[in-house]
Amino acid sequence: MSLVPLPPKLRAALDRLRGVARPRLVGGCVRDALWGLTPHDFDVEVGGITFGELQRRLAPLGATDVIGRSFGVIKLIDGNRTHDFSLPRRESKTGAGHRGFSIAPDPNLNDAEAAARRDFTLNAIAWDPFTDTVIDPLGGVTDLRARRLRHASAAFVEDPLRVLRAMQFAARFDLQLAPETTALAAGIADSFNELPTERVWGEWEKWATAATVPSRGLAVLEQTGWLRHFPAIAALRACPQDPAWHPEGDVLTHTAHCLDALVTDPAWKTAEPARRRCLSLAVLAHDFGKPATTVQVERDGQLRWSSPAHEIAGVEPTRTFLQSIGAPTELHATVPPLVHFHLAHHHGPPDGTFSANQVRRLSRRLHPATIDDLALVMRADAHGRPPRDPAPSLARVDALRALAAELALTDRQPRPILLGRHLIAAGMSPGPEFTPLLDAAFEAQMDEAFHDEHSAVRWLEIRLRHNPPY
Repeated sequence: MSLVPLPPKLRAALDRLRGVARPRLVGGCVRDALWGLTPHDFDVEVGGITFGELQRRLAPLGATDVIGRSFGVIKLIDGNRTHDFSLPRRESKTGAGHRGFSIAPDPNLNDAEAAARRDFTLNAIAWDPFTDTVIDPLGGVTDLRARRLRHASAAFVEDPLRVLRAMQFAARFDLQLAPETTALAAGIADSFNELPTERVWGEWEKWATAATVPSRGLAVLEQTGWLRHFPAIAALRACPQDPAWHPEGDVLTHTAHCLDALVTDPAWKTAEPARRRCLSLAVLAHDFGKPATTVQVERDGQLRWSSPAHEIAGVEPTRTFLQSIGAPTELHATVPPLVHFHLAHHHGPPDGTFSANQVRRLSRRLHPATIDDLALVMRADAHGRPPRDPAPSLARVDALRALAAELALTDRQPRPILLGRHLIAAGMSPGPEFTPLLDAAFEAQMDEAFHDEHSAVRWLEIRLRHNPPY
């Protein structure tokens, strides 16, 4: 059995290159296969052949030249997948930033020269599909087994995006950055501002959707000095907490525990990527308000650390952070309310019970996030204080979610009963008076002033009788 299981169409394409070229499977598919994972994306680097001949060989299989001759890349469409065929290429730095490179395909590059242009040694391992041989000129297999992330060559410093790639790779695959790579990354920390925001987001999105140990990514940023480019996170380091409530240490340590707990939650693992990234960023940001609010207060004759209203204070730093990393617009709507209300289960009644009215209002204020989303953030927060027992906090979260489920509000918000058509039926003409009246009706509905359409219309009749809109 070969190391990398190949889809039939890809195997057919490789067979068309047998004897006339030197194809190598490269990158993530080889790395994943060596880790015992199932590869999903296949990249083939083909030496010893011209771009034109590669096109002719692949054309009968429906290959499409999407990227073009200048990059030496051909796309092979295989159902809902695409396999990339490329020529080995030389890259030289020509200017600042991620795009400041001159790229020249060179079919005569040997395996060692081709490997050296890659980012990390574990991504520079190649595989010969005809001999089932691993080609590893840079020692990537050793690094892979040691779960060590090491740069492939000194050219690492030419592309600052590679530091953020290190961040998300470390988080996704539970890796530690090699000391010599840490030093190189620290030396180019000032080049962060060369990176376009969309590329920064691309790496943060991978961290937020695919991490298995998110704290590893934060560790990379801290070790390399790149954490300073994300000041809301950097401020968490050395921000003190009451050791009776947070025996684990400062706020960044707590946040790291919370993130690592989140990604082990079955509900996070089975969520769609869009929801996973929302939850990851909400847990990352949930205590962004603590540095600005943490003070010492006297309780029972002792000075204790306290962070009053930090959940509210964290909303603006969260918005600023999301903007700085280029997060999509929808995350600006869903993440801040989860930060704002992440302690709602502890600010309720002392016995941990909630009224239906409280849950309805909470659901409305969370919109477009949901109580199910909030429960996941709360659960992660509860697990972020080892060795403290999370059970009391988890019981409150479960009680909140149980009542939300009873009210059918776990994954949606309450819907207004009284609508514009009811106002028109009552004799009103559409106009600016509609909005405040409908808002007042929804508030009354939250206060359980009515429960169905009949009682809502009755409420409207009384309201209009005592408070006519004209």
